[in-house]
Amino acid sequence: MSEAQQQHSGDEDGPRPEPIRFFGTTWVHHDGGYRWRRVGLAIGSLAAAAAGAFLVRFAYQGFDTADVGGFVKILFIAAFAVCTALAFRQTWDGFNRRPEAKGDNRGLLLIGFIGSLVAYFLRCLREAPGEKLRRAEYEQAREAHQRRRTARTGNPAARPADVKKRKRR
Repeated sequence: MSEAQQQHSGDEDGPRPEPIRFFGTTWVHHDGGYRWRRVGLAIGSLAAAAAGAFLVRFAYQGFDTADVGGFVKILFIAAFAVCTALAFRQTWDGFNRRPEAKGDNRGLLLIGFIGSLVAYFLRCLREAPGEKLRRAEYEQAREAHQRRRTARTGNPAARPADVKKRKRR
């Protein structure tokens, strides 16, 4: 284990922070280019959302060129808007709590990919996506480790006899 990994983990035998995609464990101490990674991810996700919106515009123009009618265009816009809103909500909630295994929403999330990208952009303005959840879990694990570690005072067999008798009463 490198010196930097030991520094980030605190104790050698303690809990290790869970890495976040694109950030690794730099979120723990906000070092190693953390701020620049947040800026880069924010710009990248916003650029990808803009490119996605541009592609959706081309798809809409395809409907216009095919002259499919007003109902199909409205249906396309409504379906895309609903999928985008669902993707945003699920991505945003994923930053604050672990996702529950409810079912397979990947199809809806794929259609509404712009919502996920916008959620990433907005979260990067504040923190690394998922940092709040991982920090809370990491702090809880560190506290539990510290309690377990300090609760043990040594080998009970090595205690003096009078201490052993007092404990039994």
